[in-house]
Amino acid sequence: MVKIEESWRKVLADEFTKPYWKDLTNFVRGEIEAGKLVFPLPKNIFAGFSLCPFDKLKVVIVGQDPYHSISKVETNCNSSLPKNIPTAHGLCFSVVKGAKIPPSLKNIYKELKAEFGDKFTIPDHGNLEKWAKQGVLLLNTTLTVEAHKPMSHAGKGWEEFTGKVIETISRRAPQGGGEKTGVVFLLWGRHAQSKEKLIDSQKHFVLKAAHPSPFSAHNGFFGCGHFQKTNEILKKQGKQEIDWQV
Repeated sequence: MVKIEESWRKVLADEFTKPYWKDLTNFVRGEIEAGKLVFPLPKNIFAGFSLCPFDKLKVVIVGQDPYHSISKVETNCNSSLPKNIPTAHGLCFSVVKGAKIPPSLKNIYKELKAEFGDKFTIPDHGNLEKWAKQGVLLLNTTLTVEAHKPMSHAGKGWEEFTGKVIETISRRAPQGGGEKTGVVFLLWGRHAQSKEKLIDSQKHFVLKAAHPSPFSAHNGFFGCGHFQKTNEILKKQGKQEIDWQV
């Protein structure tokens, strides 16, 4: 049985029986058994799903592949001895607490500060689990990567799986109720926007902007207002707004 949160396992059950899924899991398992460092750790591959169950989902942010670096993180407040652990922990744009905040996330924080002013304090960490627990699925389209080799697990089957995740969110009628409607999809950059075709824009909301990378943030990410717009959309639907402070 795939170790993914129960509500997701139910709605994605058909995927776990398909040939591509068998090939994908055999590939990832083979890489690990060959002694290669694969990030995030196996227990965290589906962390984004665990923290944001299907029935609680309100917002989707689409990333690309996990961070491929290792971070020196303090093991606890009483020790100065660092522990080498993966920066990635299963949520796009997010890093483990204690790790250096990546440039794209720094720009996300800058946009939040510009939108909310004194109501938002730029954090000293890059862990976005608080967002996930409020119903924000932080979805990379590739869920694993070999250490220090970006995009090394691209084209192995993850894109088919995560594409089906997006389609499932867009089209599925949740158990015990009507259609799942009014989900806000935040698509930053060309890679994320290539997934727009999987989303029913008659049922959901799609907000597009440039990627928050330092190479493109000034081309439309800064000033996009996506975080306030997302909350306005949720509020109009009678849904709880996202507290973006982390």
